[in-house]
Amino acid sequence: MSDVSVPVSPRDDIGPTALPERLVARADWIARLRAWFRDEGFVEVETPILSWDTVVDRHLDPIPVPVAGIMPGHPPGATMFLQTSPEFAMKRLLSLELPAIFQIGRAFRAGERGDRHNVEFTMAEWYRVGDDYRAGIDRLSRLTEAMFPRVRSTESERKVRVVSYRDLFVEAAGVDPFEPRFYDDPAARRQLPDDSLCRLWDRGVLEGRTANREPDRQFLLELLFEARVVPFLTSQGAAIVVDYPGDQSALAIATERDYGTVAERFELFVDGIELANGYHELRDAAELARRNRRVNAERAADGKPPLPETSRLLEALPRMPSCAGVALGVDRAVMVALGAQSIDQVWAFPWERA
Repeated sequence: MSDVSVPVSPRDDIGPTALPERLVARADWIARLRAWFRDEGFVEVETPILSWDTVVDRHLDPIPVPVAGIMPGHPPGATMFLQTSPEFAMKRLLSLELPAIFQIGRAFRAGERGDRHNVEFTMAEWYRVGDDYRAGIDRLSRLTEAMFPRVRSTESERKVRVVSYRDLFVEAAGVDPFEPRFYDDPAARRQLPDDSLCRLWDRGVLEGRTANREPDRQFLLELLFEARVVPFLTSQGAAIVVDYPGDQSALAIATERDYGTVAERFELFVDGIELANGYHELRDAAELARRNRRVNAERAADGKPPLPETSRLLEALPRMPSCAGVALGVDRAVMVALGAQSIDQVWAFPWERA
């Protein structure tokens, strides 16, 4: 071996983007999170990052990994997926009579990069058998109070606001998102703060009618949610939003309210930043298959490739006990807890430096 050193040109992308003290604080925060789960009686588990299965979601794009030649018997074109979350495998574990499980690990989502996104990121996910909708919300509220001590109404009382999606829309935007023809409500369009968003709204309505179907209500609700509701939440401290519209159920149970179908789904926002997403988990395999077909149709309309509609979870779902589950974006949570402006400030090597 030659002992001649090779000069290395200085580059701006060699070192980490986070300061050492923030990396130490990140490690401390994650250690406290693990301790919280242990105190709650959860068992830490590990599931595959690479799987044949993937969550079927309109907006989440998994990263496919060609695996032909890695193991004998894989045919040409065989593809696995880097997981967008450990959800599928963790739910399969619940049938082993592990009543409370959590995991802190890496997940991957294609095309996601920004101040609050990285293609590779850290996620904490947990499930507790026997927890219903309310218990899942209460547990997330207690975790928020423990991990974000500044979330409080007074020095002696911690407080996380729980508010319905409908009430929040009325409060923040002055419109009812459960009105059957919400997209025809002039008051809804008037809440959009600039012309570019108005054009998106009009295009969404027009495209639906051009195709002889109702406009994409889910798209329009998401547009208004980002434009009006999220800015409103920046002044609300910690808030858990509950009872999303039924067509945003994902893998949550759907139920009826007197004003329409809602998903037993809840999301945590702190200072307007979405940190966690939870469900009272769906256990109906036939309903999951139906939702997978619908989502792939939506992906096709969006110009995206379909995702596998069959999975080991689909087969295991009838054996899964009743439970609630939550996924927490760790990088964002640490960013908020430390008062940083970007996840790059609390993460050593983002996508560009990986």
